[in-house]
Amino acid sequence: MTIVDGSHPREKPCGGGVTGRALAIVAEAIGDPPLSARVVRSARFTNSQAGTSASVPLAALGIGPSSDLVVVSREGFDRRLLDAARAAGATLKQARVMDLTIERAGVRLQTADGPIHADFVIGADGANSLVRRRVAAAFRRDQLSIATGFFAHGTTSDEIAIELAADPPGYIWSFPRPDHLAVGICAPADGGTSSARLRETTRAWIRSTNIAPGARLEPYAWPIPSLSASDFSVPTLAGSRWLLVGDAAGLVDPITREGIFYALLSGEMAARALAADNPVRAYTAEASDDVVGELARAARLQQRFFDSRFITLLTDALLASTNIRAVMADLIAGRQSYKGLKWRLARTGEIGLAWRWLVVQSMLAGHTELRE
Repeated sequence: MTIVDGSHPREKPCGGGVTGRALAIVAEAIGDPPLSARVVRSARFTNSQAGTSASVPLAALGIGPSSDLVVVSREGFDRRLLDAARAAGATLKQARVMDLTIERAGVRLQTADGPIHADFVIGADGANSLVRRRVAAAFRRDQLSIATGFFAHGTTSDEIAIELAADPPGYIWSFPRPDHLAVGICAPADGGTSSARLRETTRAWIRSTNIAPGARLEPYAWPIPSLSASDFSVPTLAGSRWLLVGDAAGLVDPITREGIFYALLSGEMAARALAADNPVRAYTAEASDDVVGELARAARLQQRFFDSRFITLLTDALLASTNIRAVMADLIAGRQSYKGLKWRLARTGEIGLAWRWLVVQSMLAGHTELRE
């Protein structure tokens, strides 16, 4: 097994939150000592249009030092994973892949240091995946979101801050990391708003919230796959001599844009598939059963999640109900799937809130989702 990568380990422009279910996938591999991390104790959701905000106290709901939600240095996390792969026998080729060709006898990777020949290739090279571009097609603009903002150095917190927005549909966030904040905005790439404008929106939000006083701001921008339900009905996962995992396969939550868990999970599936008689069939079957269906549900919800009526309903429900806050805490920690989410809300005992939620969903997207 050869890892061809000229950039890792490195920091990432995402929030960096790693849930307990994600850490569980690699816990044995990364071992001790524990990664430097910041425990997230609360998440605050703001509805700027209504001037309201609601805090979900994660620690009080059973989330805390047990690592259900921690934020780690992505550079440190990447380094530990890379070290574990090498310890397991993988060879690291520190070079950039310039081109790739699927041939009858195998795969030819052209790097800056010369060609590499392999029997099989796993594309784990992100939203701009060269492997995906060569074996299938690049993501269209309507299949991408833009994440842009700043690393705010010299300050941190133990609270996630999220402001939901209907125009453009997305959200602004502040994620605490061990020694800085990752503050940014995520919006559809085809929404008619440039990265520069989105970054200025983020800068204005930092000023208005005073969330990072005196911090040194380091800008970043990065594309994130954000597929629709129809995209997930025909996912691009595998073909002759190739598999795609993580962002390269579009396996990202369309609502939260969280991809770390799905990258680790699909990577684990790809490793198992390579030992099968038919890796393509084995990987496609497992990923479709355990990942694609869940993300398709999220994609259907995403179509109205950022509607202003739903944003108001969500913040009102979080303010009014401990039970609803518990549901949100489980979503944040990765313990609550999208499958069955509506009916868990209905079972909270907050009949009025749950009914209003269902009615708004019905108004915004028809009645098809109410059957799940």
